[in-house]
Amino acid sequence: MPTVVLILFYLLFPVVAIYLAKHNSLGNKLGAVVICYIVGIIIGNIGVLPSGIAAVQNPLMLVTISLALPLMFFSIDVRRWTRLAGKSLLSFFIQVVAILLVAGGGFFIFRGWVGKETWKLSGMFVGLYTGGTVNLGAIATALRTNQTLYLAAHTSDVIISSIYLLFLITIGQRVLLYFLPPFQPVDKEAENVEMNFDSYTGIFEKQTFTKLMGAVGLAILIFIAGGLSFLVFNEDTAFVVAILTIATLGILCSFVPAIRNIRMTYQAGNYCILIFCLVVSSMADFNRLVSTAPIMIAYVSFTILACLLLHVIVARMFKIDTDTVIITSVAGICSPPLVPMVASALRNKEIVLSGVITGIIGWVIGTYLGITMAYILRELAF
Repeated sequence: MPTVVLILFYLLFPVVAIYLAKHNSLGNKLGAVVICYIVGIIIGNIGVLPSGIAAVQNPLMLVTISLALPLMFFSIDVRRWTRLAGKSLLSFFIQVVAILLVAGGGFFIFRGWVGKETWKLSGMFVGLYTGGTVNLGAIATALRTNQTLYLAAHTSDVIISSIYLLFLITIGQRVLLYFLPPFQPVDKEAENVEMNFDSYTGIFEKQTFTKLMGAVGLAILIFIAGGLSFLVFNEDTAFVVAILTIATLGILCSFVPAIRNIRMTYQAGNYCILIFCLVVSSMADFNRLVSTAPIMIAYVSFTILACLLLHVIVARMFKIDTDTVIITSVAGICSPPLVPMVASALRNKEIVLSGVITGIIGWVIGTYLGITMAYILRELAF
């Protein structure tokens, strides 16, 4: 496959993945991310990639994750955090502390099976289970994690977190009510929240597209600013500094109303994530992925289950209600776009705002916490 054709494939196939996820029953069940992973693994392991393609893949990975971070952060409204109920913030804080403790414990339990990059995985899990895939990709890029190990971790997470989500929207509420008090509704009408995280409808309307291109241009400038770290630091340090600089500048830009109110910046960032997933999966060795999968599934299962148990135990001490624990757990473990679906399953629209905004807090802090945890564990172990 010619290099130019491959680059176009990487850039344009996510459109197909999004279409299939919207208009095909099987594609809808898999989701655009999983479709990109499957297709990436296939093209990466059937011998169609030209030799030396890593010289294209590595920069493309760095560029897409670096553009995704600020684009997704532009839409954050920090002022809305102050309107959250105290117990929602407390519940999410418990979730964050739980994943920090579990990730630390999991490192010492699984490092004998996973190997020398376990410290990176622990940091990646902290980012993943406070803010989702964007943090996972950012931390993996910053720490220069092996692509097959990254894919094994993310694939295992897709499987186990799907099972976890199914548990929560079916019998989870009834089970947790044995340990936690029920939700007490308030009198006021719950605030409206933008729920169409995965909708690209109207993105090419002139007014929307023009402003969005301005946001993309700003994201490119932020990427360049982050890239200046390579002029100052050695390569390993520069990757970490670049990612943290890009994330910080993206958050700071969200304080500017004219930037924050640009429509579709989240969707544009998510499109970059799909390209990132496609590129990473095409670099993975399928044979190694299969051999790594069992222990990685065990690692992810331990992390999610132990995190939930700690969350429930501490929430019980503070008398936090069942629905709040569930929605803040979903915000951390599964990411904000799934909050409205779970709230609907629980028949409780009042918790949507708490879930979405605590999940956004996770987006903001996850990369910082994950990288910090990774380096702490590296120092403790080595």
